[in-house]
Amino acid sequence: MTKTRIRLAVNGPQATITFHTEDGINILSPNVMHTLGAAIAKVKKQAGVRTAVVRAEGRVFLAGSDVEEIANYGPNDAREYGSLGQGVLNDLAALPSITVAAIHGAAMGGGLELAVACDFRIAVKSAKLGLPEASLGLIPAWGGIPRLTKLVGPSRAKKLYLSAMTVSAEDGAAFGLVDEVVNSAEDLGPRVAAFCRLFRRASPAAVALAKRASRDMDDLRAFTDCFRTQDCREGVVAFLEKRPASWME
Repeated sequence: MTKTRIRLAVNGPQATITFHTEDGINILSPNVMHTLGAAIAKVKKQAGVRTAVVRAEGRVFLAGSDVEEIANYGPNDAREYGSLGQGVLNDLAALPSITVAAIHGAAMGGGLELAVACDFRIAVKSAKLGLPEASLGLIPAWGGIPRLTKLVGPSRAKKLYLSAMTVSAEDGAAFGLVDEVVNSAEDLGPRVAAFCRLFRRASPAAVALAKRASRDMDDLRAFTDCFRTQDCREGVVAFLEKRPASWME
């Protein structure tokens, strides 16, 4: 059984969650999901974190669930595992910081569900993405179906999760699954770092509220709540005084 581990690093405004394993195939077992949930909770508590990158070392980004482990599951086990995965990825999606999945190799099954729970996806052009669960008599269980539907539309999403097909990063970029494509794994880190810097001008409070509005589809409530934050006061005053804003962290 593969033993995937998670490493969390925080460097100023950026947090990085890295999956790694000795054989290069990163698997999302229940233990790994618990560890990921703990890492996400730590990122949420870190003051000053503006962007969070999810990446992996090895041959693939994430190969999905631990099929050997779930092979003996009954309905109750499956519900517990599915509930765990949904909770962890919901927490990832709800992070107040901007999240970016840096994908190489393959993002399959739960690995793609994790990537879709991030705000953005940047992938090496040779990467493969897919939801192969239907070919195992299963379906995605960690929020991937509704998130993918919202991201790429119902028809395209159904084609992916009903056919178990895989797509290239370039094809995924053509219909909105991937935000940017880079030529090689060596290009991925620098491009992700540059991409994250694009958002440093934005108010942390505004980013968190905008992300919440995107999830609950209530931009009026989020707009109203902006006026309860110090960032709103600072941003308006800075604009009127023609100076850069100094955000609360």
